[in-house]
Amino acid sequence: MSEKTVELNKKVPAFNLPATGDKKIRLSEFKGKNLVIYFYPKDNTPGCTTEGQDFRDFYKKFKKKNTEILGVSRDSIKKHENFKAKYEFPFDLIADEDEILCKLFDVIKLKKLYGKEHLGIERSTFLIDEKGVLRQEWRKVKVKDHVEEVFNAIE
Repeated sequence: MSEKTVELNKKVPAFNLPATGDKKIRLSEFKGKNLVIYFYPKDNTPGCTTEGQDFRDFYKKFKKKNTEILGVSRDSIKKHENFKAKYEFPFDLIADEDEILCKLFDVIKLKKLYGKEHLGIERSTFLIDEKGVLRQEWRKVKVKDHVEEVFNAIE
């Protein structure tokens, strides 16, 4: 895949990646629906757990607005399955171990942890409309009130 990344108000390139529930997720499956894709650093860490729970708690409201949710990290399917089951997430989690989606959405950033630098996922959320066009993006997300903000952005 090329080094092309998504742009606001442009169609998001097709993708096909493994997800929980033994699925392969394709962007084309969501035609006619809004899609929220949220990227998070790691399963079972405090911020990522809270964010997932917030999306879970708002899930029925999102569905009423014809919107599906997908979570993405570089964790394996096995880790995702455990994380999803533990917190009863009603949406699928994509295992982006090869960083295909991470690169497409340009969410791999140099991060500092305990004074050491490493490449990791910058918490980010993207709203794609029913035609597959990227309508909004949130980068460097702070978890508090984020899900509500995303929900309110859906027209």
